[in-house]
Amino acid sequence: MRNILVTGAAGFIGSHLIDELLKDEDNFVIGIDDGCSSTGENLDHIKGHMRFYFIYYDIVNPRIFSMRIDLIYHLACPASPVYYQKDPMKTLDTCYTGTRNMLELAKSKKCPILFTSTSEIYGEPLVHPQSEGYRGNVNPIGPRAIYDEGKRVAETMMTAYHTQYDVDIRIARIFNTYGPRLMRDDGRVVSNFITQALAGEPITLYGDGTQTRSFCYISDTVRGLMMLMDSGITTPINIGNPNEITVFELATRILLLTDSDSVMMYGDLPIDDPSRRKPNINKAGRLLGWKPEVGLTAGLKSTISYFKEK
Repeated sequence: MRNILVTGAAGFIGSHLIDELLKDEDNFVIGIDDGCSSTGENLDHIKGHMRFYFIYYDIVNPRIFSMRIDLIYHLACPASPVYYQKDPMKTLDTCYTGTRNMLELAKSKKCPILFTSTSEIYGEPLVHPQSEGYRGNVNPIGPRAIYDEGKRVAETMMTAYHTQYDVDIRIARIFNTYGPRLMRDDGRVVSNFITQALAGEPITLYGDGTQTRSFCYISDTVRGLMMLMDSGITTPINIGNPNEITVFELATRILLLTDSDSVMMYGDLPIDDPSRRKPNINKAGRLLGWKPEVGLTAGLKSTISYFKEK
């Protein structure tokens, strides 16, 4: 039996990851979350599961884990601007102190640790598409810096622990992920558009709608994380879907899939909002044999069905 620790367990990606881990009867999962950007209902369906144990806990605070731990998936951190800008110091503390606490745990337990970084470490890209060798173009004092720079310093710390203490690390740079269990009020574009379309409200486009994103369905992202954990690769890997689409095209597709009469409404582009985002996933394909399998239309249909039920 493997004991697997997952931080950010009640979050969107964390809860789906736990579902996949529990499919293996040799896995026992310990989930950690402090509820700062999740409601906890994402885990309702596995309450009482014989191989799952939940701890309500903030990883910024040191804690001694007496049980054996074989793997750590470190996902804890608010991921949407609405939540990570709500309490900037909390976000930075989670990225720095929380990550250091998890690295100390991995060091003491002598187990691998996977850290979920983000495409936002590339900032407003001067290179397109973005490969792992690109060092980024981030504004260190902008409103998004608490998240962007927090993730960047966490990557630095992961690498330092690997170099200095031989901790077995994995770094996943996750690009926009979507699917069921997204929070409807998290401010991200897929959840915003679906919520507005289903309610018949105006679809809010920021800027002129020509900025691009690349959307990876949750099952593909989780599969990539698990393959990376099993790989032994200690350098960063992009996990994302290279199918690039403008925000206007995304809104149009959601309107068609929801059969909504909502109209487009334009607003000012947020400060430092990236104009283009597309992963180069050659490294993931070459070293992991991973590539996304779920197309955007199929993924949106599944996500829309979830939002309709809610």
